[in-house]
Order: sequence, then C-alpha cells, then structure tokens
Amino acid sequence: MNRIGLIVSSLLVLLALLSSTMFVVDQRQFGVVYALGQIREVITEPGLNFKLPPPFQNVTYLDKRLLMLESAESEPLLTAEKQRMVVDWYVRWRITDPQEYIRNVGLDETAGAMQLNRVVRNAFQEEVNRATVRDILSLKRDALMANVKREVLAAVKGDKPWGVDIVDVRITRADYVEAITESVYRRMEAERKRVANELRSTGAAEAEKIRADADRQREVTIANAYREAQKVKGEGDAEAARTYAEAFGKDPQFAQFYRSLDAYKASFNKKSDVMVLDPASSEFFKAMRGTPGGAAAATPKK
Repeated sequence: MNRIGLIVSSLLVLLALLSSTMFVVDQRQFGVVYALGQIREVITEPGLNFKLPPPFQNVTYLDKRLLMLESAESEPLLTAEKQRMVVDWYVRWRITDPQEYIRNVGLDETAGAMQLNRVVRNAFQEEVNRATVRDILSLKRDALMANVKREVLAAVKGDKPWGVDIVDVRITRADYVEAITESVYRRMEAERKRVANELRSTGAAEAEKIRADADRQREVTIANAYREAQKVKGEGDAEAARTYAEAFGKDPQFAQFYRSLDAYKASFNKKSDVMVLDPASSEFFKAMRGTPGGAAAATPKK
C-alpha cells in the first residue's frame, strides 16, 4: 500500500514538474522567459513552449496588440495668447521590442502607459504654447497633432529606445476652462441677439417700405380708375344731354312739362317735405295751374 502511495505521489510530483516546464503563448501576447532574473528568450509566435521549472526560469507576458492611452488630467494649457485651454487627447501605441521595453520602461503595460502619458503631455504643452486658439480649433490642428507625434517618437526612440511604436496621436476635445467658457457663451449669446435684432429691424424697414409702395400703387390705381370713371361718366352725361337736346328740341313745350314733372318728383319725394310758396304767383306751380301757359299749354302734342 505504501508502495502504491509512493508511486502515485511520485507521478503527481512529476506531472507538476512537467507542467511547470510548459507554457502557452497566446497570439495576442509576447512570452518573455527569465533565467535567474535575466531575459533568456522572447517568444513572439503563439503555441506551446518549454522552459526550466522555477526558480531556474520564469515566464511573463506582454500585450502585442494596439493599445490606447487617453489623457487622464484636465489641467489647462496656455496658448500663445496666454489663453487657458483644456486639451483632451489619446494615443494609440504598441510594444514592438519586449527586451528594450523591459530594460528601459517596465515589466508591464501600465509602466509604459504612465511614462508615455508624461511624454505626450509635455509635447502637447510645448505645441499648444506655440499655437493660437484659432490654430487649435482650425485645420491647423492636424499639423499640431503631427508635431506632437513626431516629438513623442523622438522621445521613445532616443538614446534609450522604449521598444514601442506610436501609431497615432489625436485631440478629442479642445475647449476653454469653465470660467472662460461661460464668458464666451455669454458673448456669443449677446452677439447672436445683436444680429437677430439687426435682422428684425432690417426686415421691419423692408416691410414698411413694401407697405408704403403698395399703398402708393393703390392710391395711384384708385385715382386712375376714378379719372377713367369720371371720364366715362362725363362722356355718358354728354351723350345723354345731346340725346335729350335732340328729343326736346323737337317739342320745347313737352320738354318744359317733362322737366317740371321731374322737379315735382324731386321736391315731393317725402311726406315730411315742406315748401312755403305762393301757388298763385310762383312759377314753380305753373304746370299745375292749368293756365293757357300752364298745364294746357304744356300738354304734349301728338
């Protein structure tokens, strides 16, 4: 029984020892094999690999994928006009040489991110100090980001290379600090109100001008129409007068009698009309008296 237990224990120890000599490198990682604290080998290809058991050899892993570093601080930067601006950015980078990275930067990705954050921020500080607000907010922003990328590459590939590559540097936000932003918004609001009031006043002036022109055209049109109407009316009255003259010229006594009847109609149109006249001596009632020069004389001839 003791023999069987010894065999099983030996097998377990052997399996544990064998498992400690094997390790798997993922396709997304570098495998770094250490021998007594020194880098023994860097494995870049994925698969199963072997090493000596600890403490003779150990293995650590570094990410070979494209990594992103975003700005963590919001401390304002000064522009060339001494304006305080908050610039947020991100950097895309990757580890290309694990040995140089471990010797000059650190044992993991966090160490590289911390040092890279400092270098990128200093580069942005230098470029922003030389640029104006208009440069940062206009198409010159691309040139500013390219300059930052060049400075960061020069820093990580200098006398002590970091073993990393900087793929891209981008600005995600560039804005004034909160106090200045509020002031800028108030100025923008006042400017927009001024423009709106100017447009309203211009529109009101144009509307008044259009109304005045329309009123003038209306008055001219009414005057022309009234003139034409009076002209037509005058021509009609003249034609009527001529027709009456021709008709009454044939019998003057009938014309006088007809006009007397029209005068009576106009004078006695209402029951309330009152006329104070002497029928015996007034020429107005001549047609009603029946005198030889009155109704009898005014009777039209057949």
